[in-house]
Amino acid sequence: MFGLAAAGLLLAGCAALPAADRPPAHPAPAAPAAPPAPDRPDATPPVVVNRLGMVMQRLPAGVFTMGRSDDVDALARRFPGVERARLEELGDEQPAHEVRLTRPFYMARHEVTVGQFRAFLAASGHVPESIADGTGAYGHDPSRAARWQAGGEVFAGRDPRWSWADPGFPQRDDHPVVNVTWNDAQAMARWLSATEGRRYRLPTEAEWEYACRAGSRGDFHTGDGAQALAGAANVFDADAAPHWPPWQAQALPVPDGHVFTAPVGSYPPNAFGLFDLHGNVWEWTADWYAEDAYAHAAADDPAGPASGRVRVRRGGSWHTWPVYARCAYRNVNSPSTRYVLVGIRLVMDADPPGPGPRPAGGP
Repeated sequence: MFGLAAAGLLLAGCAALPAADRPPAHPAPAAPAAPPAPDRPDATPPVVVNRLGMVMQRLPAGVFTMGRSDDVDALARRFPGVERARLEELGDEQPAHEVRLTRPFYMARHEVTVGQFRAFLAASGHVPESIADGTGAYGHDPSRAARWQAGGEVFAGRDPRWSWADPGFPQRDDHPVVNVTWNDAQAMARWLSATEGRRYRLPTEAEWEYACRAGSRGDFHTGDGAQALAGAANVFDADAAPHWPPWQAQALPVPDGHVFTAPVGSYPPNAFGLFDLHGNVWEWTADWYAEDAYAHAAADDPAGPASGRVRVRRGGSWHTWPVYARCAYRNVNSPSTRYVLVGIRLVMDADPPGPGPRPAGGP
């Protein structure tokens, strides 16, 4: 392990599925760029550890190109096994545009773990939405997977037997929590803000992509094409494919060591020191979704549309085809969605230190 460590579309990972793993093409392959130069020195520490054990990594202010600038033909050359019709649906990744993040911020090195979420519930009294509304969540039912055919819902649910505590496959406390809604993520951020004396929140789409790229320009922070994820991410791969045979052609042709979620930090970090931004679980962002958001985005610190119906999530999951785990790919869900592929990563504003978090190694 390095550090603390749908396929397809809409809810699960491919073709005509519900609104969880929607399929939505990048400049010609370019040499990775160096990470942005550090912003001006100040008194904020490079790493902060909070009371839940989240390691918050300070990221500098910087400028980057958000989105994808190349055409469908170029994308098809890098992902030859993906139907062209799917690639033609990725227009919301364009136009590529320059974004300037004018302030440094902290991002969690890892996705929120099962253990951290459990500790949050115990300390805050928050009741996860899947339990509070009595409708439950989604889960992996092996008997359903055996009968599944492409085009139907991949996972069982919504059902009260499934929740963050039981997604239908084994998880330890160091695995990323799933079946958590956007509203659950907001509740966690509010509680941390109140108890730590610092503002926690979900990242904007722009902050998320900036953090994912970490100065790189490719499909992934490791390079271009599905092969760049080999040994670098937990996505739909040779370990998972036998459980969903209709999607075997889309699997990364090498094993990543995990059929389902992996312990956070199981793969090498990117240049910012962040883990699992490709795969493992989808990560909620703060932004409402609009297909044409990039055409109207502010150049400095864009925060997405003022309103909408669905929120953006990023990064892909353990069940995501590589093409949908790219830095530029945008996916959506309603704020109340609780799904077996969706988790949380928080950010923290880089304000002067308050009484809560402590520098790494501090008392």
